[in-house]
Amino acid sequence: MKSVGIIGGGVIGLCTAYFLQKEGHEVTLIDQSAMDFGASYVNAGYVSPSHIIPLAAPGVVKQGLRWMFNTSSPLYIKPRLEKSFMDWAWAFQKSCSHGNVERSVKAIKDITLLSSRLFSEIKASEGFTFQLENKGLLMLCKTEAMLEKEMKLVKTASEEGLEARTLSLSETEKIEPNVAMDIVGATFYQCDWHTTPQEFMTELKHYLQLKNVQFLRNERVLDILTQGNEITALRTDERTVRADEFVLAAGSWSHLLSKKLGIKIPLQAGKGYRINSHQPTGITIPAILAEAKVAVTPMNGFTRYAGTMEIAGINHTIRPERVAAIAKAVEAYYPTVTVPESDQKEAACGLRPVSPDGRPYIGKSQKCKNLTIATGHAMMGWSMAPATGKLVAELLSEKPLSLLLHAFHPDRKF
Repeated sequence: MKSVGIIGGGVIGLCTAYFLQKEGHEVTLIDQSAMDFGASYVNAGYVSPSHIIPLAAPGVVKQGLRWMFNTSSPLYIKPRLEKSFMDWAWAFQKSCSHGNVERSVKAIKDITLLSSRLFSEIKASEGFTFQLENKGLLMLCKTEAMLEKEMKLVKTASEEGLEARTLSLSETEKIEPNVAMDIVGATFYQCDWHTTPQEFMTELKHYLQLKNVQFLRNERVLDILTQGNEITALRTDERTVRADEFVLAAGSWSHLLSKKLGIKIPLQAGKGYRINSHQPTGITIPAILAEAKVAVTPMNGFTRYAGTMEIAGINHTIRPERVAAIAKAVEAYYPTVTVPESDQKEAACGLRPVSPDGRPYIGKSQKCKNLTIATGHAMMGWSMAPATGKLVAELLSEKPLSLLLHAFHPDRKF
């Protein structure tokens, strides 16, 4: 048995704590917040093996440049002269290639499929009641050009063994009959699941506390004490935390802490927004509004609209124009659905840690013997969380890994 300190109390940190305590380790979770808000709570709730194409793909830079001066666009990258941003932007530009997609597809598919299975296993084995439904995912397209692009992705997904197909408008209406849709067609991924994030997070935190996992809330890690190439302790603003092993799962803040160890993790915060609506909509199947890049999720008791990727540094500023863009997109694709201003005013945001190549960092850096890194999941953090936690627990328990981690190595070059 080892003592393990986990920096970060989001879904990655919690899932890591879950699997570590299952292996008999003594776990302490440290988070600078109260662990009740952020990306783990405001995401779309998708468990999406369908999302096999990384964010860094051909054409993304060109599209991003067109959107750069439109602060309400689906992808907004604010230019900055900070060295960390410049290095990340250069690596991102290099990663937007067919080669990166080819290297990423199988790795992303395998880790999300593992997570899908683990979500179900956790729910069944612990008697949890959080929403977990396999209704699939629709990609709704307003134009023939977008439908054609999505059909190519269906072909790729099918070649990878995922259950995916193209639907005409009438076929889409048959599986989603209770809401009008202004679209030309859709693609459909039966392999996808969805959840209500707050429910899972609440149940998992309660379970871990019952299992004697120590929670250090509202404590910021100020310093990392080392001897040679090992961490001896963490110093927070409240105490010193000693452990045998440490896990860095601090999301968008991870690269700031890794610098203290001389470990460079190219990472940028990608802000996403969500609007919750308790109005009846008739929407029963999760959907992504393809051109607008907005996610629509029928959660437990409400519908969530989520979207945008705003790379503008670490901040929680709510931009009304970005919230309004999400609402307008919903109303454009679903003409009978309205998103009231009162719901828009209650919008929240979260910061997703974005690596340059669209793959997370999972594993040990050669620069620190007893640190395991688990961050950089971008928009796929929720989808990959249980698998990430299991893989970290396997590493620290010196057990055979469920998946090869080469594609996610923290020391990979860009």
